[in-house]
Formats: sequence, structure tokens, C-alpha cells
Amino acid sequence: MNNKHPYHLVNPSPWPISVSAALLGLTIGGVSYFHSFNNGIYLLTSSFILLAILAGFWWRDLIREGTYLHNHTKEVLLGLRLGFILFIVSEVMFFFSFFWAYFHSSLSPNIEIGSQWPPFALEVIGLALPVVNTVILLTSGATITVAHLAILRNKKQIAIESLIATIVLALVFTAIQMYEYRHAPFSISDGIYGSVFYMLTGFHGIHVLIGTIFICVQFVRLTKDHLLSNSHLGFEACAWYWHFVDVVWLLLFVIVYAYGSNAL
Repeated sequence: MNNKHPYHLVNPSPWPISVSAALLGLTIGGVSYFHSFNNGIYLLTSSFILLAILAGFWWRDLIREGTYLHNHTKEVLLGLRLGFILFIVSEVMFFFSFFWAYFHSSLSPNIEIGSQWPPFALEVIGLALPVVNTVILLTSGATITVAHLAILRNKKQIAIESLIATIVLALVFTAIQMYEYRHAPFSISDGIYGSVFYMLTGFHGIHVLIGTIFICVQFVRLTKDHLLSNSHLGFEACAWYWHFVDVVWLLLFVIVYAYGSNAL
């Protein structure tokens, strides 16, 4: 630690360039798979596994710096908070682009889709399962908030139980979403409706999966006494991310499921 300033100058690390290479392979593999190129699925799968491993090593170092080496001063923690807030802002812009595509087609449907929304002769998904999933996800938002309050009050057992409940609810949500996909009356190739539906709900599902992994990591850290009442930035970031997932789903439910099926 440099005594002339409160900031942490990290040691040279192989993880940024390694993660960048894995992301490049993931992008190329994904595009290749979507266009049915040979071996695209293998590059996609291997790059995803490599990315998960490298990200794990990178975050391990970050946890080690903050928890064991105590390199995260107030100024460093402020920078990490602002960085994660900017990351969530970038995620907002990401979903905004897909919602823009949805409204572009739904508010002024052209003649190719029958001049109506949903498109003519397209059977849409009912509201039963989406309503159940909405209740489940909102409940998970409440349980992770309970866990946060328990950490602030040094009630470790309540925090553990609340995180377990959050993980179970997240897994149930994902299982119901997979069931909905398997029994959906349309696919991603069924015109603009299918495309925007699966892009919005699919990317939200990916964020739920990432958030579930995020929560599992915080659960392990909690059991190892990494999360203290005055030092739990990782959990705060996890809670922010999960609440963001909740808000996106509420928008999806109202706009895509309710409005998109003419239920409103």
C-alpha cells in the first residue's frame, strides 16, 4: 500500500486479458452457433466454461484483497460502488434497446404482421405462469432484503436462512421459465413477436442465472464470516443486481405478457 494516497494499486494480473480472450471466443462461438456454422457450439461451450473459471480466479483475488489483505479503503470501496452502479446503468441501456424494438413493432404494427399486435394468427402465452413467476421473483426480492437487514444486525442464522430461501425461489423461477419455453406455442423464428419475446425473456433469464450464482457466492462467503455488518460490499452489489432483475421482470410482465397478449 502506497502511504502517499489511500488507493490500492493492484499487482500485475493475467485475468483481464484472459477474460477478454474468453469473451471474444464466446461471442464468435455464439454467432457461429446461431448461424449453424460447423463446431460453433463447441467454441461457445468451451469459451463459456473458460470464462467461468477465469472470472472465478479474478473474483477470488478481489475477495482476497478486500477480506484478507484489507486493501479496500473507503476510497477504494467508493470506487467499487460507483463502478457497479455504472454497470447496472449499462444493463438498463441494454434492456432499453430491446424494449425499444418491442414498442417499435407493437405500437405501429405493419401490414406484414396483419397490422395488429400480437401478429395475426399468432397464439400467445397466457398469464397464469407469468403471474406465478412474478410472485416468486418479488418474494425473492423480499427475502434477500431480509438477509441484508440480518447482516446489518449481525444475525447470521437469519441471513443464511433468507439467502437459502432466495436461492430456492430463484431456481423455481428458472424451472418455470424453462417449462414455459418448452410449451410455448411459438419460437424465436416466428417473426418479430417471437424474436423480441425470446430476446427479452431469454436475456432476463440469463441475468437470473447469473444473479443466482452471485447469491450462491455470497452465501458461501457468509458461512465463512466474510460478510460483516460494517463490511459487506459484495453482498450489497448482489442485492442491487437482484433488485434490478426484479424491476426488469415487472416491466416484462406488464409490457410483454399483459400488454403483449391484449390482457390490458
